[in-house]
Amino acid sequence: MTRDFNLIIIGDEILHGSRQDKHFPYFKNLLETHGLRLNSVQYLPDERPQLAKQLERSFSDGLPAFVTGGIGATPDDHTRQAAAEAAKCPLQRHPEAAALIEAVTRKRGESTDSPEHRQRLHMADFPQGAQIIPNPYNGIAGFTLLHHHFLPGFPVMAHPMAEWVLHTHYAESFHRVPTDQRAILVYGLPESRITPLMEHIEHTYPGIRTYSLPSVGCTTPDGQHTRPHIEFGLKAEGEACTYIDTAWTYALDTLRRLGAQLHDTQEAV
Repeated sequence: MTRDFNLIIIGDEILHGSRQDKHFPYFKNLLETHGLRLNSVQYLPDERPQLAKQLERSFSDGLPAFVTGGIGATPDDHTRQAAAEAAKCPLQRHPEAAALIEAVTRKRGESTDSPEHRQRLHMADFPQGAQIIPNPYNGIAGFTLLHHHFLPGFPVMAHPMAEWVLHTHYAESFHRVPTDQRAILVYGLPESRITPLMEHIEHTYPGIRTYSLPSVGCTTPDGQHTRPHIEFGLKAEGEACTYIDTAWTYALDTLRRLGAQLHDTQEAV
């Protein structure tokens, strides 16, 4: 059963700041909505040697991954070639992907003998053994290779394609592992005072993870002030969900004994 996924986001335009990344929040939410989990995120440039090196490493780690960007047919697109190099296989024209591109060309009223069509056909050159991922936006497919799902960089294309991938290949993994969590804002205590509590909970309640996110406070543009505080919480998976309430009650009682002021995570004080 697959639960963890990696995400690889490719594009100089994102690394250089000329375009804002919209993939990370989308994929995080998409996976969590289906009871799955984002394991790691990488941002990589449009440089073929580096892409090949990182994709080879990703192929070897055994986790499925979504890969966005660089599968076009211009000189700055290197992902298809790098994937083939990383998998140690040749690029070859995928007949179904080529047929889809031909349909796009005819729909545009262009000749299949035109230079534009011949250039477009390079987007059907996939690593040997790849399977296509349909693209409902413009019909030009992405591809799957070694449990890595290669998608265009454009969110309007990549995001529905990713959802198709999940429902087609991973539906049996949806919501198979229960998860639960609790959180509270803690005022008046430094992290050093709650660290022993965190260690005790993780030792006493196997499978429950604690976390602590300190904030130095701020003043908002409308003049409201948020005092320094810590967001403290517990996360549980599987069997640990059955006793997260017990652990949470213990945590809150201990924080109060230590002199903390507690507020719901939606409050700002």
